[in-house]
Amino acid sequence: MKHFHRTSVLPEAALTEADAFFPTIGMKQASSTARARKYEGAVGEPGEQVTLELTVKMEGGHYTFVEAKTSAQGESRLDRGVKNYFTRLHKMADPRHALSASY
Repeated sequence: MKHFHRTSVLPEAALTEADAFFPTIGMKQASSTARARKYEGAVGEPGEQVTLELTVKMEGGHYTFVEAKTSAQGESRLDRGVKNYFTRLHKMADPRHALSASY
């Protein structure tokens, strides 16, 4: 699946947050460039081997465009992890934001 998020957080900060967050859900960094990361690992029960490709780029000088591509089929635990990561970026951009469930 492909996911994307626009944020006012700088690309370096977005990647630093990714490097801190994705290992907590079982992903290991497989490759790294200045504006991209690739993670691999087993997520969920039973552990399904999945990959995540994360890229960041400046968009219009004001926003950072973050794109995540997962190898998982359908709505996987990794996809939910990506959404959680985007919520963390939102919280970084606006510390007053209260995290809440939307049912």
